[in-house]
Amino acid sequence: MEKVDVIIPAFHPGQEFEKLLEVLCRQSYEVDTILVMNTEKKFWNPSWETKFPKVKVKHLSKLEFDHGGTRRQAAQISEADIMIFMTQDAVPADRNLIRNLVRPLQENPQIGAAYARQLAREDCAYLEKYTRSFNYPAQSSVKWEKDTGRYGIKTYFCSNVCAAYRKSIYEQVGGFVPKAIFNEDMIYAGTIVKRGYGIAYAADACVIHSHNYSCRQQFHRNFDLGVSQAEHPEIFEGVPSEGEGLRLVKKSFSYLVKTGHLWLIPKLVGQSGFKYMGYFLGKRYQKLPEKVILFCTMNREYWKQTKE
Repeated sequence: MEKVDVIIPAFHPGQEFEKLLEVLCRQSYEVDTILVMNTEKKFWNPSWETKFPKVKVKHLSKLEFDHGGTRRQAAQISEADIMIFMTQDAVPADRNLIRNLVRPLQENPQIGAAYARQLAREDCAYLEKYTRSFNYPAQSSVKWEKDTGRYGIKTYFCSNVCAAYRKSIYEQVGGFVPKAIFNEDMIYAGTIVKRGYGIAYAADACVIHSHNYSCRQQFHRNFDLGVSQAEHPEIFEGVPSEGEGLRLVKKSFSYLVKTGHLWLIPKLVGQSGFKYMGYFLGKRYQKLPEKVILFCTMNREYWKQTKE
């Protein structure tokens, strides 16, 4: 039985985080260590380390945190065969998450990563529920470099909300980038796909995770997404995201019409516009003044680190 670690970057974790730890400790495929990379020690509850003996924690300052660098640091600490990265707000849907997520990596040594299906929370907005089903369908799949003509940017899709990585392949290709504003998972996924490895989508490995982002939050997220793609043309230059984004808008529009939710169409148009504006500016961030960048980003610490 291969050794599996779960790695979770955390910031101000609360009751939901405790629920995540509880379910992880009751998985049918036993986890060896739950390594928490916690930002700001003052927000950490030390009783969790007693209540959940598998938990080990490393504390960071807010300025030290980086989407790529922090996960890279955690991977260096882990001694597992397979590393599962999660976010603090994702909760396993059942006791078989780990078993189902690592299965594709164990069945095919050419698969370097596998990511889980994300199910909407009960409070998830109607339109966002459809987006979840669009990005995380009920059918599993495996994507290879030859699939870029069919899937485009989706060939490199992988989400660290819940994703498993084969440690030997991770080390072979150099791991997560040391510095990333966002999107470190797709940067890594694109790297291994270009090296001949596959990315598995494990639809039977499910976590409960969704957000009801405002238009402003969508703008900031997509600005950082655009920045990440602009900083890594070696991955994203030949597979632009605009086509996939437009496909989602068209599918969402048709879904709202079909289900009679016509009053949500203005919201769809507004959200889509803010997403595109953010992405458009992010892709061209090098032409923008610093004040504009700091207004657009959701990760100001990244730019402080960049200046130092």
